[in-house]
Amino acid sequence: MQLLVYLLVYPILWIISRLPFKVLYFVSDLVFYLMYYIIGYRKKVVNENLHLVFPEKSDDDIQKIQKKFYRHMCDIFLEIIKTMGMSIEQMNERFQLSNEHIINEYAEKGRSTILLAGHYASWEWLLGLNPRLKPKAFGIYQKIQNQYFERLIKRIRGRFGTTLVRTNESRQLIADMVNQQEPFVLGIASDQSPMLNRARHWAKFMGINVPIHIGGEELCKKHDIIPIFLQVKKLKRGYYAANFKVITEHPKEVRDYEISEKFMAALEDSIREAPEYYFWTHKRWKHRGKEPK
Repeated sequence: MQLLVYLLVYPILWIISRLPFKVLYFVSDLVFYLMYYIIGYRKKVVNENLHLVFPEKSDDDIQKIQKKFYRHMCDIFLEIIKTMGMSIEQMNERFQLSNEHIINEYAEKGRSTILLAGHYASWEWLLGLNPRLKPKAFGIYQKIQNQYFERLIKRIRGRFGTTLVRTNESRQLIADMVNQQEPFVLGIASDQSPMLNRARHWAKFMGINVPIHIGGEELCKKHDIIPIFLQVKKLKRGYYAANFKVITEHPKEVRDYEISEKFMAALEDSIREAPEYYFWTHKRWKHRGKEPK
């Protein structure tokens, strides 16, 4: 059954990946109409999230953000598929990076870096940064149940040289790289909600106390890896700009959880600046009010 589904879907994905960008975004507009007005995909979750974190905004303002978000979400999904057919030149043109020298200079000094990113603007095209970075690049991902689509996703995400590593394999990989004294850069999406029974630290995110992931910080502290916030902005439709912001050069010297909290605060600044580009369909605040007393 997995193979049958893959064989039915893959030709559609391939065709989409070869569409000119103007046609791609025309298709995205059609998908938006279907998702927002006909299907209403997770509209209740999105509406609840927006009202929760923006209590000061009117219903009209919330609705405007919501509609902009759905348009952006449809663009993101189609841009992920488009990655299959994009050249390095196209990626460099559409995903700008202003200060890659930060990562490269640390690598020349023998220092590795961890990029802490959120599900904001374009997180999938972050993998296109690799050709502009000197150290070997890795990205952590969650296993997909369909083995054929997992191979496809790994192929898409690895087109520009980034090696994908499953979450449960990442700690051993990093330990091996550190032992070999080979500088690397690792990308981690660190903004989603951890399982409640694994929550070890709670902090304010968008004004609400929630459990936060601290795995990236733990790796930085254990192996003296430099944590960096990867800020992404959407310039216009189909164009993004990324910027590296160093959280600390001395992770072992800062108090516990400070790195994670600074990352969440930096991400929150981006969200408040342009909330329509955050991924609101996730139930990010579902564990609020459940913290240990």
